[in-house]
Amino acid sequence: MHTEAIDPPGITWQRVSPKYVTVRMVQWALANLATVLVLSLPLVLVLAGVWAWPPLWLAATVPAVALVAALWRLALIPRQVRAIGYAERDDDLLIRTGIFFQRTIAVPYGRMQYVDIGVGPVERGLGLCTLKLHTASPGTNAQIPGLPAAEGARLREQLAARGEARLAGL
Repeated sequence: MHTEAIDPPGITWQRVSPKYVTVRMVQWALANLATVLVLSLPLVLVLAGVWAWPPLWLAATVPAVALVAALWRLALIPRQVRAIGYAERDDDLLIRTGIFFQRTIAVPYGRMQYVDIGVGPVERGLGLCTLKLHTASPGTNAQIPGLPAAEGARLREQLAARGEARLAGL
């Protein structure tokens, strides 16, 4: 179900690269591997006879539940990436994210102080980048991850130029 608050009429959303799924899966794997290993430590110690507490059923249930939750998040990653989009309008940039908890951010060009591009090692290997918009408000968390590097550079230059024009009152 779409609402006009999240999907304004007449907007054509630009989507991020499908390669961003790989970036998110690598992040998922690193975080969840560490979590499941730490949560499995009591199970290993109980099976080795080093610990008498927790009971075996609890020592096995905790990492199993963590693993099931991790696999659920893994299944959501492709859909989450497809939900990320942006649209350039005359006066602002719209950024849309989320599946269950959808969010649309409108960043007026005149409020942009600077536009930043960040690249992690996995993104660099796939030719992707993350564009971050900085405004006077520290609470603004406007970013577009998973952009192809050329599109990120183009967008950075265009947004910076539009922001300067708005600040100059043109």
